[in-house]
Amino acid sequence: MKPLVLNREDCCRGPLILVNRKYALHRAAQPEAAGCLCMWARSPEEAETKPAEEMELAVIDRSFPQIRLESAAAMALCRGLESLSAFGRIVPVSGYRSRREQEQIYRESLEENGPEFTGRYVALPDRSEHQTGYAIDLGEGGKELDFIRPSFPEEGICGRFRQEAARFGFILRYPAEKEELTGIAHEPWHFRYVGYPHSMIMEEQGLVLEEYTDFLRKQPKGVYWERHNNRIEVRYIEAVEETMRVELPKDSELYSVSGDNQNGLILTIWRKS
Repeated sequence: MKPLVLNREDCCRGPLILVNRKYALHRAAQPEAAGCLCMWARSPEEAETKPAEEMELAVIDRSFPQIRLESAAAMALCRGLESLSAFGRIVPVSGYRSRREQEQIYRESLEENGPEFTGRYVALPDRSEHQTGYAIDLGEGGKELDFIRPSFPEEGICGRFRQEAARFGFILRYPAEKEELTGIAHEPWHFRYVGYPHSMIMEEQGLVLEEYTDFLRKQPKGVYWERHNNRIEVRYIEAVEETMRVELPKDSELYSVSGDNQNGLILTIWRKS
């Protein structure tokens, strides 16, 4: 089996990139710019010949055609809503935003709500997860929706979705007890796609995205996660060179690679049970 070739430029791409006040979104990682993404393949040979593509955006709910997510995130969210019979009871409020849209939202919030409110609930342009295509604000169906702070209660169908979100690759991005780390006030409506099993590991460990990379970095032998016949290995790789070669285990079945938007790559390997 050929070794996997990783590139430093991929540090700013993929569902595990950290975008916040400290780490801005790189232009190449934005959906309207060329240059994908998280790599998926059945073998290293297939991945090495796969051309770079633009990130694809997909509609989540046909009743809200203007609200889109990165295609894998949209598919995962649709599966989750369908499994809970939640379409219509939970509605998408805001998904992918261009930089121009984020600038407008930030400016309008400053004018209408002032700097204190805006600083708590609205990210600066290029510091917003919504520009990645992996973040979604959800609201309770049948309610008048507030675009900035939609209603998403702890009980009922919204509570059930929150409890099940990790199974579909999503995390509650801004929990109340982590405000000092995230720099954003508690947002019970804002979910972020990080992919499986990362969402499960983060939930089990009580980690937000700001903590997850550090957690992986401190595991030199990798993190191993097993559930329901899935045997998955997660490795953190420091991007010390422009290109790096990594030998995959012989029992590898599938793998993915995501950057962290800092200086590392997260390799996830599905291994034979």
